[in-house]
Amino acid sequence: MNVTDTHTNKHPDFLAHHWDTPSQQFEAGKLGMWLFLATEVLLFGGLFVGYSVWRGNHPELFKFGSEFLDTTWGAINTVVLIASSFTMAFAVTAAQRGNQKGLIIGLVLTLAGAFGFLGIKYDEYSHKFEEGWFPGPAFYDKPSESSHTWNDETIVVGSVPLVPPVPPTSAKTAAQLGLPADINVELSAVLPPASSPTGIDRAVLNPDTQHSESKHEVHALQRQDRPANAHMFFTIYFLMTGLHGIHVLLGIFLITWLLVRSIKGHFGPAYFTPIDLGGLYWHIVDLIWIFLFPLFYLI
Repeated sequence: MNVTDTHTNKHPDFLAHHWDTPSQQFEAGKLGMWLFLATEVLLFGGLFVGYSVWRGNHPELFKFGSEFLDTTWGAINTVVLIASSFTMAFAVTAAQRGNQKGLIIGLVLTLAGAFGFLGIKYDEYSHKFEEGWFPGPAFYDKPSESSHTWNDETIVVGSVPLVPPVPPTSAKTAAQLGLPADINVELSAVLPPASSPTGIDRAVLNPDTQHSESKHEVHALQRQDRPANAHMFFTIYFLMTGLHGIHVLLGIFLITWLLVRSIKGHFGPAYFTPIDLGGLYWHIVDLIWIFLFPLFYLI
């Protein structure tokens, strides 16, 4: 064996010049992926904390919002994503054993599962938008003639009492607020939506009144069967599931790249690092959805 052959054996094409051995390159790559996944856990962990705080303070709003989610499609999406994790694990095993056909089949099935998941989410989102279940200020109408004012802390639009935020320790009864005794007032410590181009503004009315600063305006909801602050549920729903959907989309690009390289025969028992690291990423995407599904659809 000449010197050139020895050098080729020690440094194959897939081994970067700054690594001494394939094993060293593999372990460093895996450590880097685990560190990246740790940041993903921190990102979604903060959102889960926000979800817990909102739900703990306003369980009635989350109960109201969850009734408009399709549990059947959510369960189907869960099955699709879990199945794609199995096919991804199959692809990793096939690459380690040099099973080129199995590797390609596993990646194709995983890619199909990812597209299926996003397709179902697109259908869910489309239905929400058609019904007007938007996050944030878009949840409400622009100013209309149906708005009413009272000189205290509560304004009633139609049959829905809308209560400005008060500290939880200073809750008042319906009688103290000047409402009929048979009206169930839902006090909320959540601030109303901020002023915006859509017209959600608590403007001062009746300038001719001497104490006009005590007058407030609250505009009607799109539908009067929507409680005040119900947009909170859909805001965090679209935020968390939408961010997860972006991760699924990134996974589609990653798996497509792995599939192209697999067809070219770049992976095998000697080198399967990208397949293994791609599998780790896809598993964390699956794991996050396993938490999102019961929190929004089942509880």
